[in-house]
Amino acid sequence: MDDVLRWDATEQAEAVRDGRVSPRELVEAAIAKIEAHDGDLNAVICQRFERALAELDAIPADAPFRGVPILLKDLGWPQAGEPYGGGSRTLDGVVVTQDGYATARLRAAGFVVLGRTNTPEFGSTITTEPVAFGPTRNPYDPGYSAGGSSGGSAAAVAAGMVALATASDGGGSIRIPASLCGLVGLKPTRGRSSVGPSVGEGWSGFSCQGFVSRSVRDTAAALDLVSGYVQGDPYDAPGLPRPLAEEVGAEPGRLHVGFVSTHPRGDVPAAPELTEAVDAAAALLAALGHDVVPGCPEALGDPGFPARFGAIVSDNLAAEIEMVGAWRGKPVELDELEPRNAAMVRAGRGHSATDHILTMHWIDDFRRRMAAWWRSGYDLLLMPSLGVEPFPLGWIPPDDVSTAFGRTAHAVAFTAPVNATGQPSISLPLHRTASGLPVGVQLVAAAGREDLLVRVAAQIEAARPFEHAAVR
Repeated sequence: MDDVLRWDATEQAEAVRDGRVSPRELVEAAIAKIEAHDGDLNAVICQRFERALAELDAIPADAPFRGVPILLKDLGWPQAGEPYGGGSRTLDGVVVTQDGYATARLRAAGFVVLGRTNTPEFGSTITTEPVAFGPTRNPYDPGYSAGGSSGGSAAAVAAGMVALATASDGGGSIRIPASLCGLVGLKPTRGRSSVGPSVGEGWSGFSCQGFVSRSVRDTAAALDLVSGYVQGDPYDAPGLPRPLAEEVGAEPGRLHVGFVSTHPRGDVPAAPELTEAVDAAAALLAALGHDVVPGCPEALGDPGFPARFGAIVSDNLAAEIEMVGAWRGKPVELDELEPRNAAMVRAGRGHSATDHILTMHWIDDFRRRMAAWWRSGYDLLLMPSLGVEPFPLGWIPPDDVSTAFGRTAHAVAFTAPVNATGQPSISLPLHRTASGLPVGVQLVAAAGREDLLVRVAAQIEAARPFEHAAVR
């Protein structure tokens, strides 16, 4: 039965419907794979195998993904009756009482949750090495990072434990692990899915929920399931013309694509592997009939962006720590946090409400300046998914806060601006280093145009099928 885990989630669901495999066989195969291989990777930090098996008989026969196993990121994606850690020691013993809206929609569709995946403390960095749970290792090379903050999910999918896992992205946390683990990772338009009911938005709207997967069609189908406004949400995403699953295989037309591999801000070191990856992707798009030219929004190079982005994240983390204290019944002391997060909370507490609002006004202007480029006739922007080449565990030092912040700023240079603008973007696994480590490239569309991203991503996947060499 091990071969069924090489199928994507769509194929697994079809196999259940036509009787090639039973839900129990699928789930037991995934459990066996996790038990055999997670000791090497440390991707799954909370297992619920017996509860998952007990839930199988209650899944409706017509559920579209009946019996397909899935893992939930242990940040966001709450599930009733299950522990919630957020990558932190401060939440030890906290159990969730209510499903998140998106979690409930996945379970209603027939997905079977096998456990929760590792994440850095409160998702505030780009590598998954929390003190609370230990590092997640990259399936392509255990000495390397699987990325963050959805690193546990990405490592589990890349290793073949499940075909699909949930993720979230506040500064690159879907696209960066997808890049480092050779996966598809789509950050949707702001408001595409609800993050309720416990909160209305994450990181002042910068953070969105999504998935990491091994195929474009899985990502499209999963996003269809969780999309949709819920009364009380602070905003909604522009409507899509039809389900994203129906965009797979649809002709994207001739697109006008700008591309950049060296960051225009000038303070991000050039990286040969990133340049090679983007140049090859640009050539592939051109061969597929698209108009591909060098260029990017002028605003992308604004030197004022990193400080504003960091201030908003710090403000939100400071507020989140207050919420954690209320949740667990006692305030969180700074020495309970990892040094990086303690520094960010101190910074956030030092900002006034006026400071926060003025920073958000700056971001509003930045968003409009970025959007002007797409209004000028461009359809897509092609650039690296990660601002640095694949990096080893420990490269983001836990105790040297200054070095950690500087390296993180370089790593998110191509992703964080898209969180600030709320646009959709997708990372695709199109390159390998000489040593075989994955390097992703990112395509960014105008707000609300996930349909265009899915069309062109599926076209690329058909022309150059993705390789998943780490599936065990």
